[in-house]
Amino acid sequence: MRYSREHKLETHARIVKKASVRIREKGAHGIGVADLMKDAGLTHGGFYAHFDSREALVIEAFAYAMDRSTDRWRKLAETVPQEKRMASIVESYLTPLHRDDLGHGCAITALGAEIARESPKTRKAFAAKLEQMVDMLAEQIPEVPRKAARKQALATLSTMVGALVLARIAGSGEVSDAILGAGRDAALGRAAPDKPPVKKSRPQSN
Repeated sequence: MRYSREHKLETHARIVKKASVRIREKGAHGIGVADLMKDAGLTHGGFYAHFDSREALVIEAFAYAMDRSTDRWRKLAETVPQEKRMASIVESYLTPLHRDDLGHGCAITALGAEIARESPKTRKAFAAKLEQMVDMLAEQIPEVPRKAARKQALATLSTMVGALVLARIAGSGEVSDAILGAGRDAALGRAAPDKPPVKKSRPQSN
């Protein structure tokens, strides 16, 4: 039975969407092609009608997840005044809800360590999407030269990602929540709580 081009494109998109969730949950090599196809309601035999290799699917699934994050941040930023846009992104990212939802969360924190060990082709695809994400964040920093805004965006994203990774490692208790809070403060340049003043002893008289 021959399917229309539109049907094939819809099926392809469904595979990528499902795979993006499962790969974030299980890791790039934590789930097989047969299971990925089964999740999309298809047979293993139909895989190569859509992808040249497993690597091709991983790249598309990763790109899909990265695009979703960038689009979500952009839409969120559009709902608040410009001076609050970066804060809204950071505060929506470093939350217990995001920490606990690997499958629908940030692809960098879910797959970054694995992508770093993948082929040059896969790493290049990741780097391109990362560039787009950084550029989008830099756009949310008003009245700052582009080079400086980009540097700040890189630092902010690095802090966000690092805090989320540590929070996931720590689990879901008080320590994990504290990491999320510290990450939010660091990413937004908030000062640490003031320490109580140290009392100075009076000099002893001779």
